[in-house]
Amino acid sequence: MPETAPPDAAAPPRAFPLGTAVPDDGREREAYDARVAAHQRLLAGLEEQAAEVRRGGGERAVAREHKRGKLTARERVAALLDDADDFREIGLFAGRGMYEDEGGCPAGGTVMGLGRVSGRLCMIVANDATVKAGAWFPITAKKNLRAQEIALENRIPILYLVDSAGVFLPMQDEIFPDRDHFGRIFRNNARLSALGVPQIAAIMGSCVAGGAYLPIMSDESLIVDGTGSVFLAGPFLVQAAIGEVTDSETLGGATTQTDISGVCEYKMPDDETALATIRDLVGGLGPMPRAGFTRQDPAPPAYPVDEVLGVFPESRQQPYDTREVLARIVDADSWTEVKAGYGQTLVCGYARVDGWSVGIVASQRQVVRATSPKGKPNEMQIGGVIYGDAADKAARFVMQCNQKRIPLVFFQDATGFMVGTRAEQGGIIKDGAKLVNAVANSVVPTFTVVVGNSYGAANYALNGRAYDPRLMLAWPTAQIAVMGGAQAAKVLLSIEERKLSKQGLELSDDDRAARLAEIERRYAEQTSPVYAAARLWVDALIDPRETRGWLATGLEMADHNPDIEPFRVGVLQT
Repeated sequence: MPETAPPDAAAPPRAFPLGTAVPDDGREREAYDARVAAHQRLLAGLEEQAAEVRRGGGERAVAREHKRGKLTARERVAALLDDADDFREIGLFAGRGMYEDEGGCPAGGTVMGLGRVSGRLCMIVANDATVKAGAWFPITAKKNLRAQEIALENRIPILYLVDSAGVFLPMQDEIFPDRDHFGRIFRNNARLSALGVPQIAAIMGSCVAGGAYLPIMSDESLIVDGTGSVFLAGPFLVQAAIGEVTDSETLGGATTQTDISGVCEYKMPDDETALATIRDLVGGLGPMPRAGFTRQDPAPPAYPVDEVLGVFPESRQQPYDTREVLARIVDADSWTEVKAGYGQTLVCGYARVDGWSVGIVASQRQVVRATSPKGKPNEMQIGGVIYGDAADKAARFVMQCNQKRIPLVFFQDATGFMVGTRAEQGGIIKDGAKLVNAVANSVVPTFTVVVGNSYGAANYALNGRAYDPRLMLAWPTAQIAVMGGAQAAKVLLSIEERKLSKQGLELSDDDRAARLAEIERRYAEQTSPVYAAARLWVDALIDPRETRGWLATGLEMADHNPDIEPFRVGVLQT
């Protein structure tokens, strides 16, 4: 057996310390407290909006569901879970502000997320019948497809709690015919089943037309007697099409679809029994293969998780050391930084999150000094900008993690790649393309957290939505756009002024200021984190203090898929 140090022996010093303690007093402490207060205000505003979304269609709609003997979507999810407080909700802000002319679509009319059922991590999707009777808006389809995508990528069971009136007909052209529209859901049903990913559906309300295929293409289906119904055409359409007069129960109620047609496996007396039966079915699932990603006993971070609010600045112009943030997220004494003195506007290193081994690529917003491509020492580099040496370092690190089968976590806070003559002569496009190539061809699970700026090509190179992260998360301080608002406003105003100049017109100073302010206002709205979350550019807006928990859940989820392809990259310019 290997020798071990006696219990009272001092541990050897770490070669890679991470982070520093928060001072107890002085100016640094005052600045820390001010940052905490600023973030708490942001979080309070976000929680107000979240509470409004969770009300769904409102109290009257909730009362109507209860009167019918039905639980609401959120009540159903809570009853299904082992622990309702351990639910990682995805797409909470989906559709926010997008369908005001149609009366709104809170949470996209669907409650969706990751939670444990009978001890097993599952994806849960529940139609919210308090929102337009559970009708499908375009964002509803996008959200449901995202749920299936997560289940497909990670091979985790997916549970559908179906209660929907079908497609929202006034917008059918945006839901029905295209590749990533409604029909893709049934294709995914078939693919999930073929891959052996368990799908269980409970018909707990209306389930009509094309939507009827979703539960019936699942592996098992339950239907609640008296409230559940499933048919390709409802009574009114049947009468219009073939002249037959019938009712929902005779056409597709629980007795019809279990005892007569044999379409569904289980007839349930009420919602509660249906949910308890799903729990039993999930509890009886056999063992599933795992990827076997490395995990050891979890250790808490070196510094309290709550301190992340004080070490991250409230201003997106203020520099900070990303290592201070990481020290409040990763396991203590797990950090090994790669090329710490080279390419310093990106930080790369190995660490553990809740015991899981990960590789981390994080933006660095500090101003740093580095050797220039022409050998000039101590050249100043702007924090938050990706330079060629940083891109080169990160590309190699991403490839190393793929070779070692280590999942990757990206922390985005970058305004883009460096521009200008010196950067171009140094080959910035080549270095950026190398990083994009490595990220695009990654075969290990990747996760992305947008903590601040996510502008332009930096969004792509640091594993933005287009590069299929298993989870894409954002803090309330996040902004996603082609460029910053001030720069974009100046560019757009210049274009407008050139158009007017060709017509022999010129803006007055007051007009110029007014138009600039309007462009900045509109741009600020479009770059807000809620705007991004409403369109599902990110999966969830999260409290920074919950980052570690979200990543731990994501890593556990990713471990359920044992199929990892060989790592290959395309042509890399060197």
